[in-house]
Amino acid sequence: MTRGGMLFLLALLATGASAFLTGNNLLFLIFSAMLALLLVSSFLSRLVLAGLEIELLLPEHVFARMPMAARVRVRNLKRLTPSFSIELTGLQDPVYFPVIPGRETIEAAGLIVFPQRGRHRENVFVIATRFPFGFLRKSTTVALRRETIVYPAIERRQSAEMLLDSIGGEIETQVRGEGRDFYRIRRHEPQDSARHVDWKSSAHTGALQVREFTRERERAIEIFFDRRAGTGSQHPFEELVLDCAFVISELAERDARIWMRSQRFAKAVPDEGDVYDLMRFLALAEPLVVGEFRGDVDEAADPHNPRLVFSLAANERA
Repeated sequence: MTRGGMLFLLALLATGASAFLTGNNLLFLIFSAMLALLLVSSFLSRLVLAGLEIELLLPEHVFARMPMAARVRVRNLKRLTPSFSIELTGLQDPVYFPVIPGRETIEAAGLIVFPQRGRHRENVFVIATRFPFGFLRKSTTVALRRETIVYPAIERRQSAEMLLDSIGGEIETQVRGEGRDFYRIRRHEPQDSARHVDWKSSAHTGALQVREFTRERERAIEIFFDRRAGTGSQHPFEELVLDCAFVISELAERDARIWMRSQRFAKAVPDEGDVYDLMRFLALAEPLVVGEFRGDVDEAADPHNPRLVFSLAANERA
């Protein structure tokens, strides 16, 4: 019951008490009309909420803890009766529909946030209305049965940036060619080696020029994600998943070749898939009980703690 409904109820009780105490027929008529008005309000609210159907449209790729643009469609299945003053909650901000005519569909845009990674099979929405007089707020819960794969959150974390900095030099080496075939002459940049300076071009132009060579073989950055974890390691595992997702997204922005391995998983990007295949794996990854899997791991490592290992793999495998 709304604040207006509470005031109306107090007025109803006061009128009824006065009618019974005084025996005034006019007060009895007013009391009856007010009581009928309250009952009709409840009936119309239920009628307005009946026959509504909801459809949620999401982007192809959804990340946790990140507001994602979504569209919601509300369809009125009633043939003639419109629905008035519909409020939909379940998105980041409530969506309000003044009227939805019978047999019509109205679409609205909004933002939706998934708090955690993983497989989401249920999206819960609440439809409410205060029609017709605002005395009552009738609501109903609607669960949409659809599966959504939510990728891990891409967040800047100190631990992830330290991992990325540890291989930063190797990334630059594999992006810039170090082959023997001449490619072009260009202006000198601070990170260029002095042995590549072309002194003739530098003397001719009056500025340092360097020779650039084509790459002989592009090396892939190998990421090994050891999912073995002991009891009580769920929180460290989730932290490691976030670090891995951040590193992969940064490497993808640099157009680096990635070869990711884990227990029962191996994929090279871009040769065997794209970066979203790796994100999907991380979205559904679960820790493995110690002793459940014995292959493809470093036996010298601590089996009770999940870990993330980098290396540079030759291009023959990637």
